[in-house]
Amino acid sequence: MMKILFYFIFFFPLFCLSQQQKVERDTLTFEYYYIEGDSIPKTQIELEEVMLLHNLQFTSREEQRRYLILRRKTVKVYHYAKLAAERLETLNERLESMERRRDRKRYAKHIQKYIEGEFSDELKKLTRTEGQILVKLIHRQTGKTTFELIKELRSGWRAFWFNNTASLFNISLKKKFDPYNEKEDYLIEDILQRNFQNGLLVRQKDALKLDFLDLTEKWLNQNNKTSSNE
Repeated sequence: MMKILFYFIFFFPLFCLSQQQKVERDTLTFEYYYIEGDSIPKTQIELEEVMLLHNLQFTSREEQRRYLILRRKTVKVYHYAKLAAERLETLNERLESMERRRDRKRYAKHIQKYIEGEFSDELKKLTRTEGQILVKLIHRQTGKTTFELIKELRSGWRAFWFNNTASLFNISLKKKFDPYNEKEDYLIEDILQRNFQNGLLVRQKDALKLDFLDLTEKWLNQNNKTSSNE
């Protein structure tokens, strides 16, 4: 099966000057590299891994338009999902260092209020679809749904209330990010990977351990089968 994506080795930028020096030891010759800014000689250079993405193809202008709208919304809300994951990691590390339950509860409440105060005004400006994409991305970055996070940080009742309130706007806080079964979620992942590559978004490792190569093959194969049946 032909791979749509493949990995290749990307060399250091040109401004990262290097010097090559040969050192003879007994009858063998070793090459050492001196990288600018690094005083330790190396026998090899560690190279970054870069993923090549397939060319996008759309069956119609309408399909292309929907993708571009989804891209704009995804790029807009990814920042909040990334920050949520960072805050959660900090919170968990701090809570693990606390022995008293009262201190843990007080600190969790403090962090929750801080997050609400920091982002509430901006989050209120999100549209319904942007809010739902954010809920999915929070699950992608943390491995937990927004409902589960609220339940852990505050209480089960508060999580239930938030979910019911969100449902009025057709947003489910229990929604998971499922790019293996949801086409829109796969497209969101595609958008993220492309924007990681071009530097528009800062890459943050997802908590779901997604394999974008397998995802792409799955959806492209499914599209090919659909086209053949038609």
